[in-house]
Amino acid sequence: MKFKIYSSVIALAFSVFGINAQKINIEKSKVEWIGEKIGGQHNGEIQLKSGEIQFIDNKIKTGSFSIDMNTIICTDLEDAEYNQKLVGHLKSNDFFGVEKHPIATFKVTNSSSFKNNKATLTGNLTIKGITKKTTFKVTKSKNIYTANLEVDRSEFNVRYGSNSFFDNLGDAAIYDVFKLKIKLITNN
Repeated sequence: MKFKIYSSVIALAFSVFGINAQKINIEKSKVEWIGEKIGGQHNGEIQLKSGEIQFIDNKIKTGSFSIDMNTIICTDLEDAEYNQKLVGHLKSNDFFGVEKHPIATFKVTNSSSFKNNKATLTGNLTIKGITKKTTFKVTKSKNIYTANLEVDRSEFNVRYGSNSFFDNLGDAAIYDVFKLKIKLITNN
């Protein structure tokens, strides 16, 4: 009985102060990636492991999500053998070192208020155990949040084919910036 009373008091306090915590539905949410190189690109998806955001009034006060790096897939290569080879290479130490670093995370540190369903988020992105501050725009439509990020992989010690680490790569160079298209759907 005491638990029900405490739960009701907490829920009332959250509603009075405009606090709204929302879990991210990892089954419906989607993270797509694009990696480009001279003369081409590859793209694919990667799955969320967990996530939640907390609103106070019209602002994301806190939030975080984690990405399961073991779930990375390539969606543009139809040849199964070549597809598997690329995915294996992305998981290797040449790229994301998934065996040692299976989770990538983002934690909100600051947010503007939503105006015309848009806000600016700043937070800490961690890849391969390295954390860097990143800022990007997010768009809200009911319980759907979308964002497009450009991530400089060289800042996270992802070296393979990078002109930032190796000279004379010529047309074998892979661009340092990869793109993430994120669609988070909350359960509320």
